[in-house]
Amino acid sequence: MNPTAIFWPMLAQVALVYFIYYLMSKRRIDAVKSGQVRVDQFRDNQIQNEPTASLFVRNNLANQYELPVLFYACVLSLHASGGVNVVTLVLAWLFVATRYAHAFIHVTSNRVRRRRMLFIMGFLILGVMWIAFALHLVGIM
Repeated sequence: MNPTAIFWPMLAQVALVYFIYYLMSKRRIDAVKSGQVRVDQFRDNQIQNEPTASLFVRNNLANQYELPVLFYACVLSLHASGGVNVVTLVLAWLFVATRYAHAFIHVTSNRVRRRRMLFIMGFLILGVMWIAFALHLVGIM
């Protein structure tokens, strides 16, 4: 297996972050154009009465700098140590799939129960990735 294959799910995760930035910008511009907020309210990012559509995206963007940071670290660690294999690659793609689904729900319906289920799935998948990395380090995997 080509060890650089592990970078494709990481790039997909990065693409999600860029899309969320785009979506936040679009929703904020729409909010200003519709008169819901003034552009100067975004100066310190402490927006009073931020429209829900914009707030959901802003909160999702913050989420992209939480659990995914551990994902990036695991991907880089697996690659650097030669621990990339079919199992870790599948886990990486599954983690990213949960992040996409989580983000979709967060910026649309924001149904907390569904979002939480996806978060827990991603959390557990990433935990298994770290266990796979540890097993690789001790020579078991």
